Amino acid sequence: MTVQTDLHGTAGSHGGPYRSRVTLLTGATSWTLHALPERMLRPIVVSDGPIGVRGVDEDTRPSAQLPSPTALAATWDPALIARLGTLIAGEARRKRVDVVLSPVVNLQRTPYGGRHFEAFSEDPLLTGTIAAEFIRAVQERGVAVCVKHFLGNESETERTSYLAKIGERALREVYLAPFEKAVREAGVWSVMAAYNGIDDGYEASPATEHSRLLNDVLKGEWGFDGVVISDWLATSSTVESALGGLDLVMPGPGGPWAEGLEKAVEEGLVPESLLDDKVDRIVRLGARVGAVPGTPVTVDAVQRNLPVMQSTRELLRETVARSMVVLGNNGLLPLPVSTVGTVALIGPNALDPFVQGGGSAFVTAPYLASAQQALQDVLPYAVVKADRGTSAYAHARPIDPSLVTTPDGEPGYSLTFVDEHDVPVGEERIVPASESWNREAPLGAIRARIRAVVTLDQPGDHRIGVGVSGAHTIRFDGEVASTSTTWADHDVILDSSANHPNGPAAVLSSDGGRRVTIESNQQVVDAGAYGRFVRFLLRHDLPGLPPDEEIERAVAVAAAADTAIVVVGTNEETESEGWDRRDLQLPGRQNELVERVIAANPRTVVVVNAGAPVILPWLESAAAVLWWWLPGQEAGNGLADALLGVTEPSGRLPWTLPAAEADVPVKETTPVDGVLDYTEGIDIGYRGWERLDRTPAREFGFGLGYGTWQYDGIELHGGPDDLVVQVALTNTGSRQAREVVQVYLEAPDSPVERPVRWLAGFAAAELAAGESATLRVPVGRRALETWNVAQHRWEIPEGRYVFRAGRSSRDLRLSATASLKDAG
Repeated sequence: MTVQTDLHGTAGSHGGPYRSRVTLLTGATSWTLHALPERMLRPIVVSDGPIGVRGVDEDTRPSAQLPSPTALAATWDPALIARLGTLIAGEARRKRVDVVLSPVVNLQRTPYGGRHFEAFSEDPLLTGTIAAEFIRAVQERGVAVCVKHFLGNESETERTSYLAKIGERALREVYLAPFEKAVREAGVWSVMAAYNGIDDGYEASPATEHSRLLNDVLKGEWGFDGVVISDWLATSSTVESALGGLDLVMPGPGGPWAEGLEKAVEEGLVPESLLDDKVDRIVRLGARVGAVPGTPVTVDAVQRNLPVMQSTRELLRETVARSMVVLGNNGLLPLPVSTVGTVALIGPNALDPFVQGGGSAFVTAPYLASAQQALQDVLPYAVVKADRGTSAYAHARPIDPSLVTTPDGEPGYSLTFVDEHDVPVGEERIVPASESWNREAPLGAIRARIRAVVTLDQPGDHRIGVGVSGAHTIRFDGEVASTSTTWADHDVILDSSANHPNGPAAVLSSDGGRRVTIESNQQVVDAGAYGRFVRFLLRHDLPGLPPDEEIERAVAVAAAADTAIVVVGTNEETESEGWDRRDLQLPGRQNELVERVIAANPRTVVVVNAGAPVILPWLESAAAVLWWWLPGQEAGNGLADALLGVTEPSGRLPWTLPAAEADVPVKETTPVDGVLDYTEGIDIGYRGWERLDRTPAREFGFGLGYGTWQYDGIELHGGPDDLVVQVALTNTGSRQAREVVQVYLEAPDSPVERPVRWLAGFAAAELAAGESATLRVPVGRRALETWNVAQHRWEIPEGRYVFRAGRSSRDLRLSATASLKDAG
């Protein structure tokens, strides 16, 4: 018997009971869907993937590790993004993944957002353009993209419960805009519904059941024919979410649909036709990714060594260098190879770079190219001396596993699960000290007893810390160091506190042979579909120089060098999914370190290793400043290429860099009475800076590169539906360089309030020294339009429009004016 595989229903799906169809609509596991034999659909596999493809839980193979999404946006280069999308598709196929849960197209509403580094930009056009190119490149190779998080997920505080109150114009012109481009221009195959709720003025409900946005706008107005997937554990209702536009509940097993959707269909609360539409959408997704026989998928040959292939390394190395932004340069950069004899590489992030943010963006890379080795490679005759200078961490670092044994002397720590009567469940386990997660807690176990002996083999003061989740009592050498009765559940996953460096710490003195016994009696966390686990993370800082002496030593090293390179920045304690930032300061005494080194050596380059803005009080004092982002596995090599000019650091800021925290237009990430009110409306990011007439340290779009440019002329061609801005420019520098021409719009006579200025288009040219070119910058109709709230439609207000072209949102060198009238 041959079973039909058309996407519009079969005898198997329509003629049988509801069970198999309902089963398909909830995940089988955290990362896989159920099969649907009557439609010949095999299980579809999904994976996190903002900076790589992690793979499912049992896949421990390393993944190619890209720079952070904000770094990708900083390239302002859709063609480069397409190449990276091709790499991601290859990684997905290598790991047998069908759907990559990426990219994040939520906007950087405030630099205090903990997940700021994982978004592209504060501008909807730049975000949408970069995202669309990535989506097209991945999906052309038969791998689906799941664009996220629909909608209003710009903060982490109370993210599973807050209601984002967003006005209709801001919703349409700003926050929906990147999603609309992903659907209408890139044809994205899946969309993830967010944890939070949305109040759009017409309906206030969770994102997983917001019928107006999911059914009316996404599926209706935009014609989205893909799958709406819930964020993990975001769905709390059955009938409301089924009627509201959700198609797939993740993760599984279990959940509100697995428990109640079949009954809801039987009782007529959810129409069977709606059930079939959801099934059809998942089968259609399966056909697109090759999970249904007879649906050809064009894919490149799967390379087992793709993360370390030479072509991969070269692409990622190029991306790191090209994404870097030159914030300041008095002529010191690029460094001349022939005149550099000694280099002082200073700073905590020089020795321990922050290459990826915390949370679902995490992937395990096959290697990390260190800055010290990379500089030594490109400066073979120079002496490169490294010194940390200061610590950037508030907590101790993960312990060296060789220092940890069980009480019986075996390497690792002992773990025993016990039931409610304190009776062991199963045998005692010996766990490697590098393993902080124990996911396979047996049924019946409600607590765990853990014992470890740490050898403090160097004389001096050692800082010891323990990271745990949930209720616990922890003792150091028999004395209680911490106790808590707060019981944890799946929320520790959703707010990332299972990864947060929390827990007790103590400073313990040793003569070089002290052994400290650490005992923990702690709960087993039942995280539902995420499993049952205990977390036990040992942290340890070795004795070191007193902080003042460590800075003094680093300054002396810098003073003796021809050139000093100071690398400062954030770390996983600062930037992560799950919590928002408390401030925008560099952690620890890093600012002091920078200022001392600059004073000691005028030939100092400061490199900022961060994904989101930090305040740089010494910015104007440094000879040169580069922004390094979160660079991924090719970190050091890309940095060396940028410093030496092997590859021009031609990045432009995709967000605004504040000079002072007090000037930041939007600071609030904490909901008030459960509501996060987007009171700034359409004035997000640099638009807010313009509205308030505040001066940042560096504006949106800023980036010096290594070239100098003359803007020669501007012309406008076409009308609202085919408008092109032509910009003539000349490379007046002494070397080949890349320029990003940015076109901004102003509507000074608009009958409705518009932003003071907004990005309307951009294009780039790479020209030799002295070369001239004319760039065509298309300006899409949507850049001219505004949303008419009264009539619920797009329109171009009649009047005078000023087109301004330049190097950033404030360095605008040419302008042209046109009077526009909407023919529609």
